[in-house]
Amino acid sequence: MGLISKKDAKLITDPLADNNPITIQVLGICSALAITAELKASIVMAVSVLFVLGIGNVVISLMRNIIPSKIRIIVQLVVVAALVIIVDQVLKAYAYELSKTLSVFVGLIITNCIIMGRFEAFALANKPWQSFLDGIGNAAGYGLILIIVGFFRELLGSGTLLGFKVLGDPIEKTGLYSIGYENNGFMLLSPMALIVVGIIIWIQRSRNKALIED
Repeated sequence: MGLISKKDAKLITDPLADNNPITIQVLGICSALAITAELKASIVMAVSVLFVLGIGNVVISLMRNIIPSKIRIIVQLVVVAALVIIVDQVLKAYAYELSKTLSVFVGLIITNCIIMGRFEAFALANKPWQSFLDGIGNAAGYGLILIIVGFFRELLGSGTLLGFKVLGDPIEKTGLYSIGYENNGFMLLSPMALIVVGIIIWIQRSRNKALIED
C-alpha cells in the first residue's frame, strides 16, 4: 500500500473541483473579494491558509480526545490564532510591503469559515494524517480559486502579472495598448471579484450537472 490510498487521495482532489470550499460550499468568500486585485497577494494568502489549515488540522486531530466538548470552539480559535500570528510575523519580517497590502486580512484568517469548518467537521473526528490531507486539500481548493480570480483581475485591471507588464506599457502605448486596448479599472473593485467567482461557479456547474442544486 502506498503512502496515500485512493480514499486519502480524494481528501486532496475533491476540494479542488467537485467539493471546492468557495465555489461549492460557498465559504471564504470575503477574502476572495478583498485581496485578489493582485496575483501576488492571492498567492501569499493561499500559502498562508495552506499552512494554517494543514498544521491546524493536525494539531486539533492530535488533541481531539482531550478537548472538552464545551470549550472545543475556544481551543480551535486559540490554535488557529497562534498559527496566524506566526504567518503574520513571517510576512512582516520577510515581505513587509506585501504584509501591508494584505493588512488586516491576514488576521482575519482566524475567522475564515473554511478553517473552523474543517476543524469541527473533520479534524475532531479523524486521525492526524487524514486531517493533514484534508487540510491541504481544502486549502489548495481555496487557494486555486483565489489565484484564478487574482490572475484575471490583475491582468485585465492593471495589465500586469506579479507586477510585470505583460500587455505592454499603457503610458508609452506599446503592446496591446498600441491598438487601443485600455485597462478595465472595474476589475480592481471588489464587486468584480464576486462576478469572476460567479463565472467560475457557472462554468463548474455547466461542466458537471450533478453540482446543480434542485
